[in-house]
Amino acid sequence: MFWAMFAVAMGFVGLAVLGVLAVRVFLEARGLARQVEDSARRINRAAEDLERAAVSASRAVDSL
Repeated sequence: MFWAMFAVAMGFVGLAVLGVLAVRVFLEARGLARQVEDSARRINRAAEDLERAAVSASRAVDSL
């Protein structure tokens, strides 16, 4: 009887550990998603700046 109760208790402990790890993975994935979103915004801003600079350079070359 002891071993059966011990096995059931270990099963619950195992599920609790898996639950805690799942929550940690979820929180880290959310943090990573925020970082990816921030990086995408920065890349888009840099691409727009580069496009403006290219247009300006093109106009400068055309005026020569």
